[in-house]
Amino acid sequence: MPRTLFRRGLPALALLLCAAGVGTSARALELVLPGHAAQTHEETRPNDRLAVPLDRWQTDHIPTQYIQGTIDRQSWRITGASHNTLRALDTLARQLGEAGYQTILRCAGRDCGGFDFRFALDTLPAPAMFVDLFDFRFLSARLGQGDTARHVTVLISSTGANTYAQITLVRPEGSAALSIRAGETTAEPVTAPAPETAEPSGDPTPPPPSGSPTEIADALASKGHGILHDLEFDTGSATLGPGPFASLTALAAYLKSDSAHRVALVGHTDATGGLDINISISRQRATAVLERLVSAHGVPRAQLQAEGVGYLAPIASNRSETGREANRRVEAVLLDTE
Repeated sequence: MPRTLFRRGLPALALLLCAAGVGTSARALELVLPGHAAQTHEETRPNDRLAVPLDRWQTDHIPTQYIQGTIDRQSWRITGASHNTLRALDTLARQLGEAGYQTILRCAGRDCGGFDFRFALDTLPAPAMFVDLFDFRFLSARLGQGDTARHVTVLISSTGANTYAQITLVRPEGSAALSIRAGETTAEPVTAPAPETAEPSGDPTPPPPSGSPTEIADALASKGHGILHDLEFDTGSATLGPGPFASLTALAAYLKSDSAHRVALVGHTDATGGLDINISISRQRATAVLERLVSAHGVPRAQLQAEGVGYLAPIASNRSETGREANRRVEAVLLDTE
């Protein structure tokens, strides 16, 4: 009798072990992206390790755990104005939960740590992946425990009409690889522009300025950042024109109205040339703006910092001069947390 009961209990025991997570780390991770999507990069790195973020930015670092194993990494471009970072991450987070993954960290933009968090991540370079400093979302999750656990990270960002997803899986050597595919959706209707205003194929018109330069205070208060639209630099250099620039006058007035206000001046470039040189020139231009605010407008240096991100956060396509011009800009990013 005991023997018979033991045999009959095996299926139930197996179900209990599965529900508890035993053996689940061997399952393949299969994800379906929302809408129309095209893969921009795929790689597999055996016997490697990945720093998996466990928490948000902490003063000078991200708390991480190094996971050893085979690393699968894919990046995808999701097209269509109906798709955004929140919807894309919700879609993937739901599938991960259904597969048994437990969320370690989920955050967005400034909640993650903003600029510092984004640049501490292991991120694919453009054009495989684009990350907007003001519109990105992150998720890390784990399936199983110990040496057989599988870890996944998801980075979602948006630029123009496209949403970009970078998904990384760390798995035990020899286990099932990461599998991602686009969802099955009906093609979205495309309306051809009038001949006299048509842009080159696949090159959307850059968004219009958010307002006149004197509205920078409103942009900082409502959105946390604003473009200094009227700045002029010598071609290919970081020399700021003589001005005067209304945007700097308005920004200086905003900063001097409250000594607690702090902003990061962030330089951006188009995608012409290599990343290193573009980051360098974008940082130099941001620094030039900082020095002008200090020397000509009397803004305390302690309220300012200068950074450069090159071509990593475009607001328009780089496939036309109009788009490239829009991408060459300096933005003020509010650092106030209260």
